Amino acid sequence: MWFRQDLRLAENPALAAAADSGPVLPLYILDDANAGDWKMGGASRWWLHHSLCRLNESLDGRLRVLSGDAEAELLGLCESLPIKKVVWNRCYEPWRVRRDVRIERSLLKRGVQFDSFKGSLIWEPGEALKADDSPYGVFTPFYRNLMQKRPADGSLPKPSNMTLADCAQPDNRIDALGLKPQTPWDAEFHDHWTPGEQGALDQLEGFLQDGLQAYKAKRDYPSISGVSALSPHLHFGEVSPLRVWREAQMIAAHSNPEPWLRQLCWREFSYHMLFHHEHMCNTNLNARFNAFPWRMHHEMLKRWQQGATGYPLVDAGMRELWRTGTMHNRVRMVTASFLTKNLMIHWLEGARWFWDCLVDADLANNSFGWQWVAGCGADAAPYFRIFNPITQSQKFDPQGEYLRRWLPELRRLSNRHIHAPWGASTNELTAAGLRLDESYPRPMIDLRSSREHALEAWGALRPSG
Repeated sequence: MWFRQDLRLAENPALAAAADSGPVLPLYILDDANAGDWKMGGASRWWLHHSLCRLNESLDGRLRVLSGDAEAELLGLCESLPIKKVVWNRCYEPWRVRRDVRIERSLLKRGVQFDSFKGSLIWEPGEALKADDSPYGVFTPFYRNLMQKRPADGSLPKPSNMTLADCAQPDNRIDALGLKPQTPWDAEFHDHWTPGEQGALDQLEGFLQDGLQAYKAKRDYPSISGVSALSPHLHFGEVSPLRVWREAQMIAAHSNPEPWLRQLCWREFSYHMLFHHEHMCNTNLNARFNAFPWRMHHEMLKRWQQGATGYPLVDAGMRELWRTGTMHNRVRMVTASFLTKNLMIHWLEGARWFWDCLVDADLANNSFGWQWVAGCGADAAPYFRIFNPITQSQKFDPQGEYLRRWLPELRRLSNRHIHAPWGASTNELTAAGLRLDESYPRPMIDLRSSREHALEAWGALRPSG
């Protein structure tokens, strides 16, 4: 059983099939060799380390762990052990799809059986197509299509009949992957996350009981726990998206799950788009943006990364990201808009930074989300929709609770001025213990003029007439 993005025992169709076939050798391969530019970033590797440890514990310490080219490692195992069949759950990133095709051919040549299953999505890319079998490029009709379908019924509990093969590897094999950071920048991660299947199930249960009913009303407010925080668990497959969907539907009589289930469908749509547009992670879906005058300003990029732009909501979000491995979704949109539209820095720079810093870094969601905000995606926000970090902060964090949490240097400012500290009088700044450009920077760029400049650049791309 080759574990990939399905680090769980329950609701795992490949594992269930393996358990029915005979003794099972559970295997994980860290395959950086084929990932190219998108091998896992630092925060994701932190999560993977702890998730593998939990999976190994649930397998009585018998998880085989390897590192290297997955094809070579798999074939090596098949030659050294009496392996009759290899099973796995399918992945949809372009590099994984190409790699898996090669592996299937190699196994076939060697007479080793193989089988793959659907375990990472509710609907695979080929299950949600237009009437002419072409892929959707806009979310709303895609979503309507999904709502006419019914996900598979039934559940797959942890296999009770599974016989595990011995794992002849040292106890430190997961440590030997080198996934944990060498410097302790992850100090606060443990306060926010519990990787592993049980952590995922606890998070799901807590959200369904206490958060789902108020999700629609609370999800946009970053100072409160209004979202599910399930995205890293879903990315690493510690919980099945089908199980999440089914359990949310089971309590529909007490809550309205539709706004939250719609977000699950955005996840499905992201994978649908990446599968049908494999260059989406590196190339504008809207080819007109290939001529957009992105600029590369290293100092501006660095200040954005460090949360030192002078705009509190942007800075709070970037500091939350660095310290916790996540960022509230509303704030993600604001920070991404600021980078791509006010600073006019290419969305790929932001996507790469998020990729390294997010525990839920997901190639489909990350690429699609950045193109959506930047305006160059197939189903993107209108380019003229430029998030104003001041008004967004005033609307969704009116008391400044989120800002004070991540920007303690502003904590003594009034609710009126915390969203734009430079507007406070000298006396007010002094009373708050704040010195602009010393304890907190002035704005690095003017919102109005940078917005106008971005719109002018966008207008030049539009077809004449």
